[in-house]
Amino acid sequence: MSQIQRSPFQSAFYVANTMEIFERLAWYGMYTLLASYIMTPTTQGGLGLGNNERGLIMGVVPFFLYLFPVISGALADRFGYKKMFLLSFTLMAPSYYLLGYVTDLVSFMSVFMLVALGAGIFKPVVTATISRTTDDTNRGLGFGIFYMMVNIGGFLGPVLAPVVQKNYGWEWVFIFACIWISVNFIPALFFYKEPERHADNKSLKQVFKEMQQVLGNGRLALAVVPLLILLVSDYAGFISDGKVTLAIAVALISIAVVWDIVVSKANAKTEQSKWYLQKMRIGNKPFMTYLLIMTGFWTVYLQIFITLPVFIRDYVDTSDLVRGLHAISPWLHEIFTAVNVDTLSSEISRLASQFTSVDLLQSQVAIKEITSTISSLDVRVPKQVIIDSFTQLAQQSHSAEAVQTMSQELAKQWANDYRQMNPATILSLDFLMIILFQVLISRFIDKFKPLPTLIAGTAILSFSMLINGIGHTFVFGGLLVATSVIIFAVGEMTASPKSQEYVASFAPSDKAAMFMGYYFVSMALGNLFGGLLSGWLYDSITVKLDNPALMWAIIALLGAATCIALYLFNRHFVDEIAQQQLEQAQVN
Repeated sequence: MSQIQRSPFQSAFYVANTMEIFERLAWYGMYTLLASYIMTPTTQGGLGLGNNERGLIMGVVPFFLYLFPVISGALADRFGYKKMFLLSFTLMAPSYYLLGYVTDLVSFMSVFMLVALGAGIFKPVVTATISRTTDDTNRGLGFGIFYMMVNIGGFLGPVLAPVVQKNYGWEWVFIFACIWISVNFIPALFFYKEPERHADNKSLKQVFKEMQQVLGNGRLALAVVPLLILLVSDYAGFISDGKVTLAIAVALISIAVVWDIVVSKANAKTEQSKWYLQKMRIGNKPFMTYLLIMTGFWTVYLQIFITLPVFIRDYVDTSDLVRGLHAISPWLHEIFTAVNVDTLSSEISRLASQFTSVDLLQSQVAIKEITSTISSLDVRVPKQVIIDSFTQLAQQSHSAEAVQTMSQELAKQWANDYRQMNPATILSLDFLMIILFQVLISRFIDKFKPLPTLIAGTAILSFSMLINGIGHTFVFGGLLVATSVIIFAVGEMTASPKSQEYVASFAPSDKAAMFMGYYFVSMALGNLFGGLLSGWLYDSITVKLDNPALMWAIIALLGAATCIALYLFNRHFVDEIAQQQLEQAQVN
């Protein structure tokens, strides 16, 4: 049995992978800390917002980030990959810098949207470069290597960012992101060679027309977009009554249906009519169905970044990981679990001046605020120790100097006895696993069909979510959550590269970047639904019902539903996709 000879990779393949490392280093250095930053008190340099705002920021802005590639991918085929790379870096570099200096919800979301625009330009172009510089003999391995490069940046980002944040402050997390992005100007300007493209002579109007052949017509967009806006408006509190939201949604759907009936009778040849006189129409039905199903996958996947950091901070005692790291290497222990004692001391003093009454300290509201504030500094202090310590501080309230001295002593003691592992450091295990094992797993799964592989990977992701749900109930909670992240990584390595390879395998040769842009539609919707779902579940179930296990079970059930949907897709659409591939091969 002869082995297929793989083609060598082109130079642009290696340049694109290099730029991907630095772009991911910037993004994940910021993004893995973003949930914590949003909810960190303003006295510590954070935004000081709540779960709903966290869900809004991490849902809406990344939604647009992954929606932009639908347009930017098409524009890259039209105007050139190199120009789009340079444009993306020009947008991202100053925007990352400014993120560290805006202090309210609206301004933060506005600047973050500029980061999203730059990243949305970068994503389809770098992925299309991988697609255009590989062929059938090396595409699977090529995307596996690419995904490993993604995770080199993804690993370094959350490992370095907490160290930077603790030593220099939150604004330096964003400054370093700006630096990493700026490095990419060098390979883009001097080493990147434009891969072969086939859309140079197409007009922009023709490009957008081709987009409609895949996504659907304007009438469909006119029906869907208002519903998404309504969903976000309700979540953000712009509509205070859920019944009003439901009534508006029913009205919008009814109008769209009636509109279809009217135009159908008025004009039998809807394709030749003006767009608003056409019936709603989905473009490439199998591909769009696949993207909608993958929305469920990304909604589950993204919880590791949107929900897990906050959950670890609030519920999981990771002191077992701290002790384990100290046993392995005291030097690494001091680097990765260090606590900013000065900031902790300042916060203890501030809280002591706020809660000067011994009776007030017995209230659950006071204990919750103190615990939440201190845990933002990676310190998890037992409830009784907090009560006893702040009772003593209240008794010293007559002397500011005595309170300050005692606060400094408590900060040193708590930093030594109750320090925790930063959630971003735990998340870096996901990226480390992918760096070590992605190529090996890519070679192993290369023999399997994409969709069954996706089902297996999604099932593994869902199982890891269930483990998170019990992580806070065990003495070795940190180890259990770290194990869930490692299991998650196995599912991610199995599913995610295969999903991109699947798109690249049947994308028309003259629409590579455009089709890779369409792939990001599922990630856009996954971010939107994942962010909003996280904020709602965490606030309604984890906080109000004090039942984090139920929250994680719901997320796992969503993953199971995605597996079923992929199985049904594989049964009903695989033959149609194979026919499309055959027709494309005959045309070429």
